[in-house]
Amino acid sequence: MDAIIAKLQEWGAFYGLKIVAAIIVLIVGRWIAKAIRKLVKKILIKRNIDPTLISFVGNLAYIALLTFVIIAALAQLGIQTTSFIAVIGAAGLAVGLALQGGLANFAAGFLMIVFRPFKVGHFIEGAGATGIVEEIHIFTTQLRTLDNKTVIIPNAKLMGDNIINYSAKDTRRVDLVVGVSYTDDLQKVKQVLQDIVKKDSRILQDPASMIAVKELADSSVNFVVRLWVKTEDYWDVYFDTTENVKKRFDAEGISIPFPQQDVHLYEHK
Repeated sequence: MDAIIAKLQEWGAFYGLKIVAAIIVLIVGRWIAKAIRKLVKKILIKRNIDPTLISFVGNLAYIALLTFVIIAALAQLGIQTTSFIAVIGAAGLAVGLALQGGLANFAAGFLMIVFRPFKVGHFIEGAGATGIVEEIHIFTTQLRTLDNKTVIIPNAKLMGDNIINYSAKDTRRVDLVVGVSYTDDLQKVKQVLQDIVKKDSRILQDPASMIAVKELADSSVNFVVRLWVKTEDYWDVYFDTTENVKKRFDAEGISIPFPQQDVHLYEHK
């Protein structure tokens, strides 16, 4: 009986220290995991990240750290954790392969929300679609086209292609090409175009507008008209200027030629 008690005392002394060490690892590790979760959430909140993503990332970090803490606690008890790590790794690999597309969309959505290549309300072009950004989710981005259609694009596809953000800058340049006849007075054409530009208060003075002969085409002399406007005025100025050019040219007797060919007939005797 004394031998059994002595053996139990020996085991208690040996395993007791390990149990205490394991409990300490669990308590301290859990505290550290919670502190890191709070820190991650605090950083994401300061960067104005989507609240849903903040919660998801914070909890994901906490679960990952807590998993390592549990494995470390089991190691303190003398339990071989190699098999646990292998099982967790295999499970993670299987889940990753099964959700490969979803994870790619999630990663792209995370980068999109962090780096903000565009925001809700911006007019963008990407992944073969053009429209106004209505919603940015973790896995998809929703656009509204100019003819009021809804386009839902996977984030991985959107981030994997070129993105043109038409709303990112405060100003944009309106580019127009105006063709006139070879018989028209080029100086008069230029003065008329300058007058049209001068009378539109929406066209900015700085940067200055540019009006110049672009090319001598087959049927016309083409002028390039480059105007700087506020981004929100782009299409109004584009359409109004095009209309004003036609009206002024008609009033000034300046012709806008259409493609034509000269056909010469020769009589053979």
